[in-house]
Amino acid sequence: MGETKAPSRKKKDTLEVRVRRIHRRDLNRAWEFLKLVFRDVNRETVEYQRPRSKRRFLEVYSSEWIEQLVYEVNGEIVGYSECAFEATGDDNWVNPRWFEKRGMRPLFVEELAVHPDYQGRGVGSFIMEQLQHLARTRGCTHLVLEVAENNESALSWYRARNFYKLDAAIFLAQKVPGEPDLLPPRRIKPRLARSEGTPTTGLMPEEVSGPALLGRKPRGSRGGARKKAASTPAKDAPEPEAE
Repeated sequence: MGETKAPSRKKKDTLEVRVRRIHRRDLNRAWEFLKLVFRDVNRETVEYQRPRSKRRFLEVYSSEWIEQLVYEVNGEIVGYSECAFEATGDDNWVNPRWFEKRGMRPLFVEELAVHPDYQGRGVGSFIMEQLQHLARTRGCTHLVLEVAENNESALSWYRARNFYKLDAAIFLAQKVPGEPDLLPPRRIKPRLARSEGTPTTGLMPEEVSGPALLGRKPRGSRGGARKKAASTPAKDAPEPEAE
């Protein structure tokens, strides 16, 4: 009686991550991927939001000194890296002379992102090996990147790969005693009593009671004095002599 062979187990499908340079048709997909990856990080950090803006992301694509790579599994983007061989642009965050004085030729890692469903599965290590490979082929001596100090998971991941802190730059904050924008209530003077017959004009009492405002001439005016002098003979005037 022949031996019955055990049914052969089907070989599990093995996943492969592939890397390639980004293409223009990938830009929208890559942009949505980055927003997904950094969504939770942006909620907890004070640093600039990542990615900065879609306009900036599209400008990076046309830059000569920046390398953008996408990492795919079965055609799905699971990783992204962006690195620059020179510190260029108005918003760069490094001082190139600091590295020159120390004989360092850095490869600046602007972005390194792994899809949440693929973290801890070797995708991040593959991206790091790819960046190291690029650095060696371009004659760079260091990978340099920026991480928020409250991003503990990322910090521990980089430290496990022999990354160390270059500088002591951190964000500092000082609490300023607050004051309301609007001033508090303030007492005002009581309203002054008005005499009867005084019109309401909004002027001070002495301005309201002036004769000029009532359309009358002052009692001691020159015109009144002249009329009085003309109608009353002077006491000391001599009487006319009889003829």
